[in-house]
Amino acid sequence: MRSPVHRCRDVEHGRGHGGGGGGGGTTTTTTTTEQRIPISRDVITSSSARAMWFIRDACGIVCAAITWLLLFYAEFVVLFVMLLPSHNLYYSVVNGALFNTLAFLALASHLRAMCTDPGAVPKGNATKEYIESLQLKPGQVVYKCPKCCSIKPDRAHHCSVCKRCIRKMDHHCPWVNNCVGENNQKYFVLFTMYIALVSLHTLVMVVFHFLNCFEDDWTKCSSFSPPATVILLILLCFEGLLFLIFTSVMFGTQVHSICTDETGIERLKGETGRWGKVACWEAMEVAFGGPFSLSWCSPFAGLSCTRSPMQHIAVPQGDIIEEDVIEIPLE
Repeated sequence: MRSPVHRCRDVEHGRGHGGGGGGGGTTTTTTTTEQRIPISRDVITSSSARAMWFIRDACGIVCAAITWLLLFYAEFVVLFVMLLPSHNLYYSVVNGALFNTLAFLALASHLRAMCTDPGAVPKGNATKEYIESLQLKPGQVVYKCPKCCSIKPDRAHHCSVCKRCIRKMDHHCPWVNNCVGENNQKYFVLFTMYIALVSLHTLVMVVFHFLNCFEDDWTKCSSFSPPATVILLILLCFEGLLFLIFTSVMFGTQVHSICTDETGIERLKGETGRWGKVACWEAMEVAFGGPFSLSWCSPFAGLSCTRSPMQHIAVPQGDIIEEDVIEIPLE
């Protein structure tokens, strides 16, 4: 392949406008707007898909720890204030099993969302040798991220916290200490769904426990003193209501983003409508890893339907290119 680097130019970050005037430099338009085809995100794979992924961000780590602590607090109150002191064994067993199952799935989903590569583009691959190895078609455009020096595929955005470009980045969530992107959106959706369900279940149990305590003696409905029981239940009720509202909104927002094939950052930047959208059900199958089945609800099921980020492509070594935009010459 002939080197494309001899026909390159610098542009400002408003890349979708075809070659408007930049910051002080002259630009020459070599291809029309219709010919400027960005690289598909299928071309560039993640180099860390098999490795453990963890963001060393203090704020994110604290928020993730708070999430786990709040769930453990709910576990403590549900078991030791409401279920164990109950005289109805069937009520305690059924609600205890349901609560712990939902809480376990929520924590597992949180862990998968936090420790899964969201779709990071390999760092420092913006080299002449790597561009030539992609075997791109004439008229395609290569975008370089000036922050992480990587070749940006279509619909990828740079995250200032992860310090990487993320494919189909929706947003960076401090509560999971990770970006929500192409590879871990399923786990984030499951996390919000299970937290909403466990919060709703907790609120129902709190209401029934209050009614039971009002009808019975407060000293018999809890192993704690009446004032301590009331305080623990009120705090749990407030926590459950807050989490129910927050995670329900997030769950609805994420499902809407998947169905419309638009990420949150794309809507925020007004980048929608620049690619061929897929149908709602097809987008759901891609996000959740295959045709509809019970594996959609499992945080342990892999994403076999995603566009194979598991194959590691060796990045040819070389110097980082200086240009932010490389246009493959027309033949």
